[in-house]
Amino acid sequence: MDIKKVVVIGSGTMGSGIAAHLCNAKIPVTLLDLTTEISEKARDRIFKSKPPLLLDKSKIENIKVGNINDNFDVVKDADWVVEAVVERIDIKHNIYEKIFKFRKSGAIVSSNTSSIPIKILSEKLSSEEKKDFCITHFFNPVRYMGLLEIVKNENNDLNKISSLKKFCEEELGKGAIVCNDTPGFLGNRIGVYAMQVAMTEAFKFKLSIEEADAIFGRPMGIPKTGVFGLYDLIGIDLMSDVLKSFIKELPKTDEFQIVAKEIPLVKKLIETGYTGRKGKGGFYRMNKESGQKILEAINLKTGNYSPVKKINLDLGDTMNLKDLKNLKGSLGDYSNKVISKITKYASSLIPSVTESKNNIDEAMRLGFNWTVGPFEMADERNDEIKQNYLDNSLVTLRRIKNNKMNYLKKFNSSANYYYYEPNRYNIVEFKTKANALDSQSMEMLKLASDNNLIIINDSMQFSAGVNL
Repeated sequence: MDIKKVVVIGSGTMGSGIAAHLCNAKIPVTLLDLTTEISEKARDRIFKSKPPLLLDKSKIENIKVGNINDNFDVVKDADWVVEAVVERIDIKHNIYEKIFKFRKSGAIVSSNTSSIPIKILSEKLSSEEKKDFCITHFFNPVRYMGLLEIVKNENNDLNKISSLKKFCEEELGKGAIVCNDTPGFLGNRIGVYAMQVAMTEAFKFKLSIEEADAIFGRPMGIPKTGVFGLYDLIGIDLMSDVLKSFIKELPKTDEFQIVAKEIPLVKKLIETGYTGRKGKGGFYRMNKESGQKILEAINLKTGNYSPVKKINLDLGDTMNLKDLKNLKGSLGDYSNKVISKITKYASSLIPSVTESKNNIDEAMRLGFNWTVGPFEMADERNDEIKQNYLDNSLVTLRRIKNNKMNYLKKFNSSANYYYYEPNRYNIVEFKTKANALDSQSMEMLKLASDNNLIIINDSMQFSAGVNL
């Protein structure tokens, strides 16, 4: 089926983001809310947003606005209706009743919920209506986050799901992962589990939070906040609520139940208002003494704060799984235990949650900004980059990565220049701090520009810009 017109109901953060991204893809979209004034204000926020949600601000008028009382008839012409209202079942059920009364035959209806199962959302729908209803869980901010989870169940028309997946990949540029209707869907199920493993194992190995964050960060190909820094960023109280939801919804035999158990220190932090960055602090806090700001970290055993200690693992500023694997002592044992438990748990979700390893790896890369997913992580630690989901005839940079030195043509302190003869293209690899461009890196680019050119690096950032 073709998707040529879309209606988004709910103009909050997610609804606005979805509408803006449809506008970017040149898909006519109408944004509805309780009042037209609310929708108009949402469109103004889209126009002024930083970072910008629109590729071209002059196209803002392509987002039509209205309200669910006077303008609901626009649903009749929509090929896809996206519900993005508040996470209340009664409100959603009322909206669905209205949508299915107005929608044209065969139009897709989806919810942007991040946690409510389809079986609950669709419990008042007819068998025919359930065929066309699914969850499309976009990640925020919609324009910049690559992951889109399309959640289905046994009632869905699978051809319709495939068509929606194709549209979202080809027109919206998303990594659309189809998964089953299970608690937390796919990304959050593994992402939250990984955080809990990293945290609980830090307690078991008696590490400082600085040590744990140094390991469960860039050396693993995970954003540099680490687990405790990420907890503070998300909100310790919010994470507590998320865990309670998983405990309630998952079977008692699920491995998640073990790592989701309440930790006394976490409970104490919440009770005393230390809920993270939005509160007085969390695992980290900024202490002001004598007019100076001092970043402090909590001791996991005593609960006392002291100035943060820098941990130098000598592993560089990029993902370094091989050296991390061979790290001696408790830090090495911690990293190996965390990775093995995450990979084992991810394996247990096939095929109950999703059909392939690739879907899990993609979800963690696109939804949580991991450099590689858990299965690729395990492969790389064993000197393999399998990428099993790609055709074996395809030559990818990750597949030739371990043999790069065979193709090295020139190098200097800022960049390496390779020539890959089988496919006849040049490769320039930046290697300055944060991949900042300088005269020597530009020299390598100049030398390599006589042929098809690919620019690569293994850093968390492509380039910080020009080194002035």
